[in-house]
Amino acid sequence: MGTKTIGFNREYATAKSRGKRLSAREPRAVSAHYDHHTRRMVVELQNGVTLAFPVDLAQGLRGALPKQLEAVEITPSGYGLHWEQLDADLSVPALAQGILGTKAWVRELARYAGSRTSAKKAAAARRNGKKGGRPRLLVTTRAGAGQRPG
Repeated sequence: MGTKTIGFNREYATAKSRGKRLSAREPRAVSAHYDHHTRRMVVELQNGVTLAFPVDLAQGLRGALPKQLEAVEITPSGYGLHWEQLDADLSVPALAQGILGTKAWVRELARYAGSRTSAKKAAAARRNGKKGGRPRLLVTTRAGAGQRPG
């Protein structure tokens, strides 16, 4: 055997070992389906945990028809969900962390949520306005750091 072959075999064995460790640690999907009643995607992981998320919060799925959402595919590795008709893909490890899309998508969701109005929101804004505006964020070094005053 040549030195190139030996080097390749060593690298291959290292990569395979790394992949096994990663596979044991990272969440992988074993099944996924769309729930019509709750309008949520339900994903069961290899460790028995079940994730469910509102499809309208996930990048590429907002406004999709039930028939399109039912056509979810799990990637062969189990690390991704794919919707061919929607040209949408979501990462299972990211979903397990509560990440429903790219940073740009999350900013868009926040902008959209911030533009929604309600009677409660308007009343809170009026109360804060009478007090001089929204309470400042307190910066402290103890456990409650970054909380607004009650």
